[in-house]
Formats: sequence, C-alpha cells, structure tokens
Amino acid sequence: MTKSAAKANDHDTVDVRDRILETASTLFYERGVRAVGVDLVVAEAGVAKTSLYRHFGTKDDLIAAFLAREDEDFWGTWDGVAEKHKDDAQAELDAHLEWIGERVGRPNYRGCPQINVAAEFPEADHPARKVAAAHKREMRRRLKGIADRLSVRRPDELAGQLALLINGAFVSSQVLEAGEAIPLLRQTAHALIAAGR
Repeated sequence: MTKSAAKANDHDTVDVRDRILETASTLFYERGVRAVGVDLVVAEAGVAKTSLYRHFGTKDDLIAAFLAREDEDFWGTWDGVAEKHKDDAQAELDAHLEWIGERVGRPNYRGCPQINVAAEFPEADHPARKVAAAHKREMRRRLKGIADRLSVRRPDELAGQLALLINGAFVSSQVLEAGEAIPLLRQTAHALIAAGR
C-alpha cells in the first residue's frame, strides 16, 4: 500500500469514528442513552455495526466517549473564559455564569449530559458514570480555585455552594423563564460570596 493510500485509509477511519460519535452524541443527548440502541446509531450514521464495534468496543465505551466529547467542549469554553479573566476572580465567575446561563437558556437544551447519564446509570463503576463523576469533581475543583482568589472565609464551602447552584441551573432549565438564568445565577452567587466574607 502506498503512503497516500495508507493516509486515505487513516482519514476514512477517523471520519467513520467521528461520524459514529457525532450521531451517537446527538441521539444520546436528545433521547437519553438507554433509549438509543446501537442499531439506531449505525442506521443514522450510515455505517456497519462492525465499524461501530471496531471503534467503540461496547455501547458503554461509546457512551463514555460521548461524555468525554462533552467534557472537552465544556472545559474548552471554561478555559477560554478563565484566560480572559485570570486577574479578576469575580469577573471570571460572572463570565462563567453568563455563558452557563446562556447554555441553559437554549431552546434545545436538555440538561447537563453528565447529570443526565449519571441519572440513567446508578452503578458507580459504570464507565459513563465515572466520566460524569470526574466532570463534577473537576467543576468543584475549578470553583474552589475561584473561591480561593475571592478571599472568602471557607472557599471549599463556597465552591460546593457554587457547584450546587450551577448544577441546579442545569436541571432547572425547563422551568426557567427566557433570560432568567443569568441574573438568577449571578445574584445568587453574589449573595453566597457576600455571606462567605
């Protein structure tokens, strides 16, 4: 096989993997992971079932890849915002609450993928549950870093409160009025910070 043919095969392999993951991610988010079978994923992606299993050994591996992809998107946005406000913890927190509030306010928003999947898989050792738990630990760790910079009395407690606030917004999106999430998030965070000083 020539080098160009090998490159083309590698590119095709990546394209198939990406198409499967993109399709599964959309279906999992819209319908829930338990409601979506591999037969639906392969039909919607237009690939053979063997291709799915070549790239993702099990459906659980596909679910974990979906969550890892969501993690990458979420933390990429977080990192971009944090970089813009690295010298001002309050401005950073406000900016995070703004983009999170915007996300929660999207018309097609169905909640945090990690929370959704964790609710569907009660087994603590499930691969997807592990990815979801790691995501929530990372959020709390990052919020603790912001809380430390805010010079509150109990930064770990504030980090927990802010995590609860953000996760509450994720699961409350269906009952919030249009445009309500950002001011509610900010006002509540400011009250928590003021109470913690």
